[in-house]
Amino acid sequence: MEMQTNMRATIAQLSQGEVPESEQLLNQLSVGIQFLTDFYQEKYLDEFIKAGGSKIKFITGRKGSGKTHTLHLLQSLAKQRKYVTVSISAKTLWLHDFREFYLEVLRQANIMDLLNHCSDKIVHAMGFESQDIGTGRTFIDFLAQQGLADGITRREMRNQLKEMFLDNPKMDNNFSLACSLLCGSLLGHPVLEETNKELLLAWMHGDKKIRMTLLRPLGLAPTRITKYNARNLLRSLAELVHLSGYAGLLVTVDNLEILVDKSGMNPLHYTKMKREDTYESIRQLIDDIDTFNHFMVVYAFSGELLDNENAGLKSYQALWMRIQNEVRSKRVNKFNDIADLDAIALQEYSPALLVEMSQRLADLVQHINVQASPLGVETAQHLIMQAKMGGVSLPRLVNQATLGFLAQQDDAEEEEHELGL
Repeated sequence: MEMQTNMRATIAQLSQGEVPESEQLLNQLSVGIQFLTDFYQEKYLDEFIKAGGSKIKFITGRKGSGKTHTLHLLQSLAKQRKYVTVSISAKTLWLHDFREFYLEVLRQANIMDLLNHCSDKIVHAMGFESQDIGTGRTFIDFLAQQGLADGITRREMRNQLKEMFLDNPKMDNNFSLACSLLCGSLLGHPVLEETNKELLLAWMHGDKKIRMTLLRPLGLAPTRITKYNARNLLRSLAELVHLSGYAGLLVTVDNLEILVDKSGMNPLHYTKMKREDTYESIRQLIDDIDTFNHFMVVYAFSGELLDNENAGLKSYQALWMRIQNEVRSKRVNKFNDIADLDAIALQEYSPALLVEMSQRLADLVQHINVQASPLGVETAQHLIMQAKMGGVSLPRLVNQATLGFLAQQDDAEEEEHELGL
């Protein structure tokens, strides 16, 4: 019964152009959008970012065009290729202060998990394997039992930490020292007291309650994390991700159109000042992106952010000049910084592909006895013409035509909700 309820909720999501939470269903229902995601996978995940590059991309389209679906699919592809992935929604996180952006990326990246991987690499570099150590003891404990925890071995351990972190020019000094101390605590040398470990982690996670002067005995400069040094710390985090053995760091930011949304239903309301601060933060990240390594950010937003001349991206010229597609063509250029999913759909979604998309959806819902009508070729052709002339995206039209009564029911409920009925 619970499975049927969850499946029906998933179908209701699909009828509104939303993305199913299940990664298996996501891959099963991915048709057509691979035109873009396969390109990003090949050119960026498998090559450019993995080799040490960095990139920022923007994805736009009408509601239901597949923006969130694209982000989720890209994250799934990245995980398969051993990337650390971070998913952010502009509906739940303020973006005008880059400090908050960085801290959310750090939280999802799991700093101690990354440092555990780094400690495993140091163990391996010293001729041992982490699985031989066992649980409940440190590397230095293991060496002591082997009669190998002498001064020379301890010095080698400190040199490994120094080479990995302290001598790394791609890391902020405070960040690298904190990583060295925390990683050393995992190895068992140098010893770090529990209170100092908690202090370092609190500083890294931006805890404003800690006294900065307590950092000085540990060798750190007593500096708080602010929007001014957060980009440097994010750069350091991307380097740590790579040091820990991952291919890179992928961050996706969805629902950026909330910047121009005046609806009282949204929990975050952007004033003109906060909106422009957000644009400036993105502009600064674009200007600094070439100093990052193994790092990719993908923003997604509806067409409102492009169409709104007074508050949208075009209203902030310093940002718009950096991301607009300078060369216009009837053919979609996948290298463009802004990818328009509606343009991709009209170019790539043939009637046969829409029929396949509809059939996959129908096959999915038949397991819970929900009526669905796969599209015929003529209906698919009609939907393509409708998408060119109307304001509804092709993927959403396909979902609604296939799911029939469910889509109509959900549309009516959505309209009542908007009217306050």
